[in-house]
Amino acid sequence: MDYLASTYYFDYKTEEIQELVKEFNIDELTSKEKAKRLYLKIRDEWKYDPYTISLLSEGYKASTVAKKTTGHCVDKSILLVAGLRALGIPARIHLAKVKNHIAVERLTEKFGTNELTPHGMVNLYLNGKWLKVSPAFNQSLCEKCNVAPLEFDGENDSMFQEYDSEGNEFMEYLQDYGHFEDVPFDFMIHNMKTHYPEIVNMSQDSGIVQI
Repeated sequence: MDYLASTYYFDYKTEEIQELVKEFNIDELTSKEKAKRLYLKIRDEWKYDPYTISLLSEGYKASTVAKKTTGHCVDKSILLVAGLRALGIPARIHLAKVKNHIAVERLTEKFGTNELTPHGMVNLYLNGKWLKVSPAFNQSLCEKCNVAPLEFDGENDSMFQEYDSEGNEFMEYLQDYGHFEDVPFDFMIHNMKTHYPEIVNMSQDSGIVQI
């Protein structure tokens, strides 16, 4: 597996991704510091939005996501993987099914479930080991939802908020789909159609679902 490759989706040789990582691509920073700073940038500068879903492959290219100001968990994971690879840090996307996703009230109302699939996160390779991180939820949203934002120290996993600030159970992983060398577009679309067939009907001819 080549977790440093530039691909159709992780197209880090594009102007958009090179601009994204430019401030971190300096010799004075270690790989650990580069990863930490890029993680925070993507976590907070792309506001979390689970209500706009693309059914088109173009929508899942890192360079496409970089042009936006918002993104859902898969979008932001794709952007982070591409940025990490651009900095010479091996990375891959990881997908799962979760329960009690943050700020998905409209999705729950529309689909009748608080289970979300696929949920995107990132595996990155630092100092001889793979780490799991999730850049999905920006700090301002977490504060609004009374949940501590996920921090990343470059040494430990930073996957999800299991409890809110009052100790109540908040988020749970239900099924692990594993990691992928490139974005598994066909798998994701099949997954969404299986769990949320309404999405297909809502997309009409645009390939974009607005909930």
